[in-house]
Amino acid sequence: MRMALWAVLGAVVVGIGIGFSEAETPAVLRVSAIPDENPQELLRIYEPFAAYLIKELGIPVKFVPVVDYAATVEGLAGKKLDLVWYGGFTSVQAVLRTGGTATRLVMRKEDAEFKSVFITRPDTGITKLSDLKGKTFAFGSVSSTSGHLMPRYFLLQNKIDPDRDFAQKAAFSGAHDATALWVEGGRVDAGALNFLVWDKLVQEKKVDTNKVKVFWTTPPYVDYVWTARGELDAGLRDRITSAFLKLKYDNPEHRTLLDLHRTKGYIRARDEDWKGIQEAAQAAGLLK
Repeated sequence: MRMALWAVLGAVVVGIGIGFSEAETPAVLRVSAIPDENPQELLRIYEPFAAYLIKELGIPVKFVPVVDYAATVEGLAGKKLDLVWYGGFTSVQAVLRTGGTATRLVMRKEDAEFKSVFITRPDTGITKLSDLKGKTFAFGSVSSTSGHLMPRYFLLQNKIDPDRDFAQKAAFSGAHDATALWVEGGRVDAGALNFLVWDKLVQEKKVDTNKVKVFWTTPPYVDYVWTARGELDAGLRDRITSAFLKLKYDNPEHRTLLDLHRTKGYIRARDEDWKGIQEAAQAAGLLK
């Protein structure tokens, strides 16, 4: 039976198992990720990671897809998920929601200086941020760092109020790839998304760069991070961290996994690096 047996193909987190006592190793490590791309793409990315962790940790691992960003936060807080690939904002939400017990483990090297791109079509006349006034615009998910929080923050920094300055209330596509397709298809005049997803869409020719282009890129900020449930055994958290840190791009087997996550490798996460994200969320009115 193929290794993907441990990858759950369900659509939502529903009362999976029961909570574990403090410092206990679960019988099955339940891994999830924010749904920032379409469900099939998420399965393509994370099923191989579940298989890799099975080999490295010596315990069953299953990937648990969720329907929205909030479900990952509630899943970790409710002890129904053990390890989650969060965006910067959802990581902040998870740490707050768990009373500070959620533990950030590792991040991609690229996430130390992450960016969002603003895209439009040539026929809109948009060439700079100020041109967005009076236009239609789409963010990704409400809880997305690179698809909403940081684009909103930088718009406000540039004296553009997303709640007042667009032709109509900003739309939410739900995912980065959907934002690109909305702009290309003319549903909105412009949008913002994760720069790595944009690069992937261009490389895979899933967007037509004659019809949609980048017109502005944000300054860098910290973003995605693997975050563990605080009650997990410290030794297990260390083994999970080591499993990611040992992946090397010059190893062909490792490169397959790293390419799926669009990275050259992982580094340790430091909680203090996410203070800026929390402050940006508060400044943008998305976090009280």
